Amino acid sequence: MFSRFLVRRFASVKEIRVSKVLMNGYSTEAIEARYRVKLEQLAKAKGYASVEEMRDGLKGDIDAKKKEFAQNDPLKGYEETVGVLGQQQQQQQLDSSGLTRSKGPLDSPQPKVPFKTLDSYLNVEKISQLSRQEVEFLWRAKWANKDNVLNAVVPIDVYEKMLANSKENPAFVLPLPREAEGQDSGMELHYIQWQFVGPHTVHCIMTSLAEYKLHKEYARPHTTLQFHSELAKDKNCVFMNGQVETDMNVSLQDAQLLLLNVQRFYGAMGEETPSSKQRLQLLRDFTKGSASFNVDTLITLSQSMEN
Repeated sequence: MFSRFLVRRFASVKEIRVSKVLMNGYSTEAIEARYRVKLEQLAKAKGYASVEEMRDGLKGDIDAKKKEFAQNDPLKGYEETVGVLGQQQQQQQLDSSGLTRSKGPLDSPQPKVPFKTLDSYLNVEKISQLSRQEVEFLWRAKWANKDNVLNAVVPIDVYEKMLANSKENPAFVLPLPREAEGQDSGMELHYIQWQFVGPHTVHCIMTSLAEYKLHKEYARPHTTLQFHSELAKDKNCVFMNGQVETDMNVSLQDAQLLLLNVQRFYGAMGEETPSSKQRLQLLRDFTKGSASFNVDTLITLSQSMEN
């Protein structure tokens, strides 16, 4: 299991809600004037004396629909509890000493850079002739003495469990304990995204939730993990490497803790115990936008000693 390298003991948010469309300079009055006759016919058919009366009469139905749609956001209750900060407040929060620091959004448009494969790091043709133990030694040696990097050799059965769950649930949130000077300790949520970029390459990127909500698809991840499965059949393992960005107030130990919980919530450590079943159910609830998703439960399960 690839948690062996974790030495510290663990202590495309997906916008599921209906998006608001902002239309500057767009007049609904022009549309209403254009279709006035049809609107009057519709109002009469529904038993209203005028278009205005119909609009007032349907207001309750519209509000009810909004509430129904809002239930599809699994983090709505959490946001209502802690309050949704404006962009200026979010930026201040991101830059405070206790939380992940923002480096600003990615440039747009950004040219597509070819993703790296296992062959980008080791000569696959040559190492395929070696034993698994020899390849594992070379892989770990590749990253030895390098700062802010993660690496592992993942057993194929462990990887396949995690891969299956990541394809069904390509986004999630995970908590990270934070302590700010002069404040009580708390939790900072981080947005986990899976990207299946090639036939043998999968990325797992981690971004603070505040950063993601501020910059959306242009948010800068603080940690990027790469999984390479070119030799999965021959060596029964998958090679993983990761990079933790500097100057974002996320340490290597923070990234290791998040990675540990990625494994736990995505079933890499098994699905037999009560806690592991709860984690998987919470993962699925988040994907479905279920009202059963609960941030307090998420935090409890992320800190539980039981796998």
